[in-house]
Amino acid sequence: MRLPILFGIFTSTFAALVLSTLLSLLALAISLKPSSAVSESDELPQVLHIGPVKPDITGITVQAGRIEYGRQVPYERQPNDRIEEHGKERLVFRDGKFLGWLVGKDGKLIYTEDRLIGAPLDTKRIDNPKSYSIVSPNDPDYSVAQNPVEVHRKSKPSDFGRWNGWPFLAPVRHVVYLRLPKPLKIGCRYRIQFDGNFLPEQEFIYDPQKMRSEAVHVSHIGFHPDDPVKVAFLSLWMGTGGPVEYPEGLKFHVLDDRTGKPVFSGTVRLIHRPGEPEDAYNKDYAGTFVYEMDFSPLRRLGRYRVYVEGVGCSYPFQIAENVWQRAFYVAARGFYHQRSGIELGPPYTTFRRPRPFHPDDGVVVYQSTCPLMYSGNGLNALGTDKDNFGNLVKGKTNEIVPNAWGGYMDAGDWDRRIQHLIVTRYLLDLAELFPKHFERLSLNIPESGNNLPDIIDEALWNLDFYQRLQTPEGGVRGGIESSEHPRHGECSWQESLTVMAYAPDPWCSYIYAGVAAKAAFLFKTRGDIKRANLYQESALRAMVWAEKERERMEKTGEFKNWRNDALIAFRDERNLAAADLYRLTGDERWHKIFLETTAFIDPKAELYEWQKHEQREAAWVYVQTNLPGVNKTVQENCRQAILREAEERLKNTERTSFRYAKFSWMPGGWGAFTKPDAVSLVRAYLLTGDTKYLRGAILACQYGLGANPVNICFTTGLGHDFPRHPLHIDSRLTHQPPPEGLTVFGPFDVQMHKGHWAQEIVNRYCHPEVQKWPTLEAYWDVFWYPEICEFTVQHPMATVAYVWGFLSAVKR
Repeated sequence: MRLPILFGIFTSTFAALVLSTLLSLLALAISLKPSSAVSESDELPQVLHIGPVKPDITGITVQAGRIEYGRQVPYERQPNDRIEEHGKERLVFRDGKFLGWLVGKDGKLIYTEDRLIGAPLDTKRIDNPKSYSIVSPNDPDYSVAQNPVEVHRKSKPSDFGRWNGWPFLAPVRHVVYLRLPKPLKIGCRYRIQFDGNFLPEQEFIYDPQKMRSEAVHVSHIGFHPDDPVKVAFLSLWMGTGGPVEYPEGLKFHVLDDRTGKPVFSGTVRLIHRPGEPEDAYNKDYAGTFVYEMDFSPLRRLGRYRVYVEGVGCSYPFQIAENVWQRAFYVAARGFYHQRSGIELGPPYTTFRRPRPFHPDDGVVVYQSTCPLMYSGNGLNALGTDKDNFGNLVKGKTNEIVPNAWGGYMDAGDWDRRIQHLIVTRYLLDLAELFPKHFERLSLNIPESGNNLPDIIDEALWNLDFYQRLQTPEGGVRGGIESSEHPRHGECSWQESLTVMAYAPDPWCSYIYAGVAAKAAFLFKTRGDIKRANLYQESALRAMVWAEKERERMEKTGEFKNWRNDALIAFRDERNLAAADLYRLTGDERWHKIFLETTAFIDPKAELYEWQKHEQREAAWVYVQTNLPGVNKTVQENCRQAILREAEERLKNTERTSFRYAKFSWMPGGWGAFTKPDAVSLVRAYLLTGDTKYLRGAILACQYGLGANPVNICFTTGLGHDFPRHPLHIDSRLTHQPPPEGLTVFGPFDVQMHKGHWAQEIVNRYCHPEVQKWPTLEAYWDVFWYPEICEFTVQHPMATVAYVWGFLSAVKR
């Protein structure tokens, strides 16, 4: 299979999570006695939404239960208490009953188990048409109560609660579809009664021009008036009722959300049928009929909703000049919320978090002899790190690394790694491309109001952390990591595991050198010579040190034991650093290294070729280089490679069900759908000005922004609905909503994950079974499914910010 180089890094990271947690607790789950009170039934299921999906089919969304999360409470050990260690976890028992997980180094707190609150729905009852009756005072067809002809259902867990050590409980969200004996009439009032009052009676006036339908999907943020493409989608999968086909010639209207008057009308167009392949793996991710509604000519500012005749409406959306700016603002705020080493709270955010991982608070970071390139969290170049932490822990020394604070927490947990510098690279690129736009844009961060644009301040927060990790000799450490994934129940500022810094290595130093050189170049263009010199000097020291280390490794034969993908990644980071340094300094030494290691001597070379190279960023840097000695042939080859990839992404938007631009060989997971795979489209537009690339970039964003089957924007804090339970530990444990700006990985190919431990847990609460769900429908917002609910700052968050930032700034 043609998998991206980083794919192996992602899979090994998540494999470590599964192994380190699941294996250590599996025996525990079998041996524990059940807790005496893990479920309460004092809350009845609630009807969340009633909406039409066809003239004769009405959908009812029901929530059954919720999770009441555990809490940190004081703990004083009693004589009869028993503390058991299972891997990293420390479980407390009293009189044979499980109390919770021990928290902190001093063990003065425990985190109690979660509880499931609320009564479940009787699924036999809700699947029975006789359980429902529909009556109307003004529709003659329903003057006498009628039962549905058929009932279809899809059910899935809406959260996970963890109790008794490892087992999980889940509330369930059901969507029930009632196929009625006759279509409902517009303007008539209806009452749905539930046999035995298992749900409260529901009343509504049937008006599909005002009622939201889950079958109508549109971007939650909307569009810029001059966006060359504006689309919505129509699709529905009814669970046991399967895919839904709508009639040809169906009309849609864009309605003014205030007046209800149409401002644009058109006809829906079928763009995808069940079973049609969407990528090189011949996968159909939608699993149903998908129709497109194109209203690109609409430019009038306002708030609108899309209405499909007889079906219903979308969420409201805007056509406004600032929609992309708002989206970028939220995405960039995600990086602020991932900062380590500072307190979070008002006036900069409503999310409150004490300062974590700062030496002034007693946090000690020990030096490890393991470099990141020999860790499973990095290159795992020798293939010896089986669980991502073994080599790091094995190499721990008693040497303390001073001033090792800052950077971005990787994801829901709090490691900081050199790969995060792609965030800085992208933010600096935006600042360079659109200086006036980002000069004016406030991100409401502590640095706001200083003499730098906020986007540069945010970029430097990350870069400066790795500058502090640079040794006097020039080598750069790859980051900070604890000895394991976090202990359950501990927040970031309570970390009780040993914290270590990776040893400096040339791979990490190349990554740092390139980004520091980019920062220096930007400051040089701004006339800030002091800062330019600071970062240039640091970049050169890192590069020179890395080159010496590389030469030493070649002489000793160290590279002979490396895996091939690691050798490729090492060479490509060297190539990129050389490109950045050449652009900055004009020094032919770096130019020579770039030309010796570039793939673009070959005019047919692509930006990425599996098991050969990944040089997307280097091609972009070299295309932007304006120096007399530049190799024009290689530069043109770089340009053409960018355009070819952009053309491939354009073709993907025409092939995929919801116009996402996913690389055809990228498996259906790890953000493949929620991030806009549009970096080459952005750059192709900047190089050519051809509107087709701008159009493709906008289409690539639609799925992640809410134009999808689950009608959710996959970035927290953005849109009408967004992930409520991302794998973000600090918010979960402190009972706060997740901070804004976290773009989760989202749906994962259900066939690829067959047998996966989290999918198996999800399957207990799903109907139909998970393997029958279309992938794009299979989003489980449950916290404890890392490949779906987690995120990382470098992926998908960095890409999301880059593309949305471009769309916020570019002139149409």
